[in-house]
Formats: sequence, structure tokens, C-alpha cells
Amino acid sequence: MTRLLHLLLLSLLCAELPARELVLYTEENPPINFSQAGEPDGMAVEVVRELLQRTDSRAQILSVPWARGYRMATTQPDVGLFVTVRTPERERLFRWVGPIISTSTTLYARSGEALPVTTLEEARQLGRIAVPRDWYSHQVLVRLGFNNLELVPKPHEMVRMTLLGRVPLMVYEDQLLPGLLQEVGAAPDALQPVHTFMRTSSYIAFSLGTDPMRVQRWQAELDAMKRDGSFARIHLRWFPNEPPAGLQADRDLLP
Repeated sequence: MTRLLHLLLLSLLCAELPARELVLYTEENPPINFSQAGEPDGMAVEVVRELLQRTDSRAQILSVPWARGYRMATTQPDVGLFVTVRTPERERLFRWVGPIISTSTTLYARSGEALPVTTLEEARQLGRIAVPRDWYSHQVLVRLGFNNLELVPKPHEMVRMTLLGRVPLMVYEDQLLPGLLQEVGAAPDALQPVHTFMRTSSYIAFSLGTDPMRVQRWQAELDAMKRDGSFARIHLRWFPNEPPAGLQADRDLLP
């Protein structure tokens, strides 16, 4: 009886303990997430802040290189990484909340270059392809057997490499390219699309050491935002010409 009472009191004390503070990692990837005057900003940051308020959660939002954030989210408890493309390779590595945004992934070349590329197989034969290290596009191309990848820590570097002719092709999302070109001071038409090969949806990826009930609550509140229109209003402020993810039948196309 005494042992039973002890266990009951212990469970009540644990239930009253506040949830641990989350650490949420993001990167410089405008207009989805970026730093503005030293503070995180962007479409996904707005969504995350609204979710923090709705779930009564405490969190730090830190902008770091993608590889570092990815490493922390796969090794540490109570960590989130956004936005993260949900792929078969990553499915069992995280607990997922989303989708937050859907994007198309394309091979880009310097404008004016006449490249004979209409398929991934032709791209494989062309030369080096710049791709951000540990991004989903890197992981997918590795799975497809590409051994001609030029890995870069940040997307800005591969734009400069492509414009300088150091690589013939780079990989990036159509919806995000205008912001990236503006960031590096390039003309809006400095790059031309060559071949679109993938469409994906991006999520908040929580580490496996995050309480599943907490993740479920985040998903429930995101679903509520999509029902009450607040998600669409945030999305349309940043992407006025793109339909909000999750409000229609999103269909990912992976090679």
C-alpha cells in the first residue's frame, strides 16, 4: 500500500513538471526562414511562433548551418529542425509536424548556357553538380548513384560557383530561388531552369527524443491553423502566388 501511494505521488509530481524548453534550429533560406536584424524571420518562423503560442511552449529559435542543425536533431532530445523535407530516407529519423510548405526542385544553369539536359541521366554525364550538403536533394541524388556532386555548406556558395562557371549545374527549389539570388546580389534572371525532377513537402522535424504527445499537440494545432485560415494568411503574405501546403491534395514526386 505504501509503495502504491509512493508511485501515485511520483506520477502526480511528474505530471505537474513543466515541459522542457525546446531548441528549434533553422537556417538562412529566405523567404521561408532567415535572419532580419539579428532575429529569425520568414514564413516558417511565423508559423512556428504561432504554434509556440498555441501550445504554450517555450523554445529558442537558432539559425545555424543546415548540417549542424540536422546533426543536433538526430542526436539530441527536445530538438526541432525546420523546414525539413520529408523523404523515405528520413522517415524514421524524426517525428513530423506539417506540411509547412511544398516546393519543386530543379537543376539550374547560368543563363545563356545551352546545356543538353532534359533528364537526370543526362545531368549525370555533364560534370559537377553543386548541391547543399545534407539537404534532401543531396540525399536523393546519392541514392540515385550520382558521384559527381559538389557539396557546399550554404546555398549562397553554389550560386556564386554556378555564375562563375565553376560548375555547370546547381540544384535548388523554384519557389526559393528569387530570394537566394537577391541575397547574393545577382540579377533575377541570372540562372535558368534546366530540368525539374522533384516536388516535395517540408515539415518541422522533431528529434525522436521529443515527447510524442507534444508532437501530436503541435500537429493538432497546425491542423487547427489550417482550418481557421491563420495558416493561409501567413503563407500568402510570403508566397502570394503559391497555394498553401496541406490545404489541397499535395502529392510528392520523388525520382
